[in-house]
Amino acid sequence: MQIGDLAKYRNTGSVGKIEDIMEEDGRTWALLDTTNLYYDVSSLEPARPEEYRKGSTGDRGLKDQLEEVDRLREQIEDIQSKASQITPSGGG
Repeated sequence: MQIGDLAKYRNTGSVGKIEDIMEEDGRTWALLDTTNLYYDVSSLEPARPEEYRKGSTGDRGLKDQLEEVDRLREQIEDIQSKASQITPSGGG
């Protein structure tokens, strides 16, 4: 793997473009642009271009993450509201 390659971290599926490579204590590390974290290259595999979205996974800003939480909260409240309108039927 080299700088500019797309790579996927096997454990989480995070995909990013390699921005830097460094060696330390006999291990090689690659920096992914989407997470801004270094990964041991032995835990990375090549990624396909369609898997790469610069705005995906760990690189979203706090504002984007909070908006997603709010959207999910609204969906849950909507489901709970609809569920409370359902009346059980049947014998018992």
